[in-house]
Amino acid sequence: QVHLVESGGGLVEPGGSLTLSCAASGSRFSANTMGWFRQAPGKQREWVAFITSSGRPTYTDSALGRFAISREDAKNVVYLQMNRLKPEDTAIYYCHQYEGNYWGQGTQVTVSS
Repeated sequence: QVHLVESGGGLVEPGGSLTLSCAASGSRFSANTMGWFRQAPGKQREWVAFITSSGRPTYTDSALGRFAISREDAKNVVYLQMNRLKPEDTAIYYCHQYEGNYWGQGTQVTVSS
């Protein structure tokens, strides 16, 4: 049974930073492509970034240059470092394992002054 648990969300002012973490269990983490998605109120869930098992990251245009995805296979954790946050980044952020299509429960990020 694959289990993904996100943490690190919260309230931050515009221009601030947050780092999200996703702890995975129940699979061979190092072999999996891991991603971050987000869903804002009234909008569809959208992908933000993903990282392959070899560590290659890919970002959506809105995340490129501001967000950084990374992984620590020894700890079965994937991170999303978010900088220069904007109010439009407000959403629930979900961790995703592509192999098997597993999702975490989400963590709320609110960017507001």
